Amino acid sequence: MVATAAGVFAGTNVDDLVVLTVLFLSARATGRPRPWHIWAGQYAGIAVLVAASALAALGLAVVPDGWVRFLGLIPLALGVKGFVTADGSGEPVPGVTGWVSVAGITIANGADNIAVYTPLLRTVGAADGLVITAVFAVGVALWCLAGSWLGAHPRVIAVVERFGRWLVPGVFVALGLLILFGL
Repeated sequence: MVATAAGVFAGTNVDDLVVLTVLFLSARATGRPRPWHIWAGQYAGIAVLVAASALAALGLAVVPDGWVRFLGLIPLALGVKGFVTADGSGEPVPGVTGWVSVAGITIANGADNIAVYTPLLRTVGAADGLVITAVFAVGVALWCLAGSWLGAHPRVIAVVERFGRWLVPGVFVALGLLILFGL
């Protein structure tokens, strides 16, 4: 379950890594947001996304298990849409001044997270749900560390931004297929 949770976290947060990189770059250049704002905001945003997914998964308890796999159509559609709309223009990250605005960016950027986390949490028990949550908490720390490191290397930022528009939709398509067909 640890490997699955790590893969799901990484796959649904590739876009967050780009955002975190830009935020840490801004923190170094302007002092805003402060690094602790980025960390706290990322943890708060991911916590909201996981809680919303868990509540949605509880609501799906009335749906027969055989139908739950069709939720894989959501990340699949997000991935296909990402491929269709990938034009190379990156979305600018608005100026942020504190952890609440970082959390807001994380939540606003998290529709894909909810679309993937909900069926995952629907199909596992409480113990595995706790494992997933713990892995996600470690994942946030790793993402913040990686974003901070990447934010100090402009060449790395250019590469991530260049291929990120294709990488993220590809991950969503793969996750959607995995949910649909239980590969």
